[in-house]
Amino acid sequence: MHRFVVPFIFIFLLILPVGSYAPVLNGAEKGPPRKTGVKVMPGTKPSKERPAAKATPVETSPPPKGVGIEASPGHIDARSAMIVETHTGSTLLEYNADETIEPASFTKVLTLYLVFEALREGRVRLSDELWISEAAWRTGGSKMFVGMGTKVPLEELIKGITVVSGNDACVAVAEHLNGSVESFVNAMNVKAKELGMTRSHFMNPHGLPAEGQVTTARDMAKLGSSYLRSFPEAIRYHSIREYTYNNITQYNRNHLLLKDPSVDGLKTGFVGAAGYHLSATAQREGMRLLAVVMGAATPGAREREALKLLNFGFRNYAFVQPFPEGQPVGAIRVWKGEKDAVNLYPQELPGFPIAQTQRNTLKWEVRTLGEITAPVSQNQPLGELVFLVSDVSQKSIPLVSREEIPLGGVFKRMWHSVRQIHKLDWRWVAALLGFLGTIALVGLLVSNRQSLFKRSRSPYGR
Repeated sequence: MHRFVVPFIFIFLLILPVGSYAPVLNGAEKGPPRKTGVKVMPGTKPSKERPAAKATPVETSPPPKGVGIEASPGHIDARSAMIVETHTGSTLLEYNADETIEPASFTKVLTLYLVFEALREGRVRLSDELWISEAAWRTGGSKMFVGMGTKVPLEELIKGITVVSGNDACVAVAEHLNGSVESFVNAMNVKAKELGMTRSHFMNPHGLPAEGQVTTARDMAKLGSSYLRSFPEAIRYHSIREYTYNNITQYNRNHLLLKDPSVDGLKTGFVGAAGYHLSATAQREGMRLLAVVMGAATPGAREREALKLLNFGFRNYAFVQPFPEGQPVGAIRVWKGEKDAVNLYPQELPGFPIAQTQRNTLKWEVRTLGEITAPVSQNQPLGELVFLVSDVSQKSIPLVSREEIPLGGVFKRMWHSVRQIHKLDWRWVAALLGFLGTIALVGLLVSNRQSLFKRSRSPYGR
């Protein structure tokens, strides 16, 4: 009988599951993960402030009694506007944010997005010299004045787009990256869809008027915040105040660069049917905001409204980051693995923008599984960092592993199985033991029958 039972017991100890007592995020269990080892901490200081109508601030939660935030920055003299915190993309205020408007030169931010993406992927280099076609040279509107048939370094074309809004430079990079303007525009629309720009469509890489080319302030805020997060190196080009090419000096059309030292980008735009646009970004005390103003009546109005929105955001909101970026926020036990613990890292920047008057009501919780069974894969969800305002959950950031932990050796797995016996679901164990008992009984019957058969054939058994 032991020939049948012992191997099954050995296999049982090796494969003894932990699933019956360790909850799995996004797995079969319903509801939020168990708050094993939950840490609850109070908020701390941040790492380092058409006809006109009132805008609507977006509150993170209903304010506690006796506490309110500044109602609004006042009247917005533009067709639409929005202000977002760029690290998280959180909306702080919006006004007619979903009204469709011609994007004008805001289009160039998406063109630049694809250029910097190609640089990151190694498909092009800043030193690459791009040939200027007749089509690029003939493009109207604002220009950096490249010469037809000449070769221009990609970095100079980037400056020509960011500083002087060169339409000719946009056509040159589009032709170089995708072979044709049409193919590049297709790539623009694919990227816009990936970024969640659901009410935008683009017909060219520069923003000159074209039927069917539309966007919204909300979509431009999504694009701008993703652009700034993904390619922070782009800021050094957008902050250039003047640029000389081909002996022609031109000045950055974003005049807020001269009016506020915290402003370091981003893009202006104008077409007659839409009015004057400005997306402006600034960083103060560790928080970066992006203001989007579309359809202002004059260049001065777009600058005034954008600066008013930025000041409103910095005055009324703070960015709280309880953990330094790249630092683990905890660890959990690993059973049956080569390692006995795994560190937990936030999947994104562990921060949250909050109204200044609500900071005393902010808490964050580190919710973990408590323990897990190997193997552990890289980027496996193992918990979450939850921000709460007035005890209402506002944002959840997944906590993941940054390493793989394979199964440990045979004896370690057996030892961990023995240590975990007290946690077993004994209904499952009873079923398994019943199965093993049945196998053993069948084996015993077969063995006895074989013995009887051998004795019956033996001349001494007759």
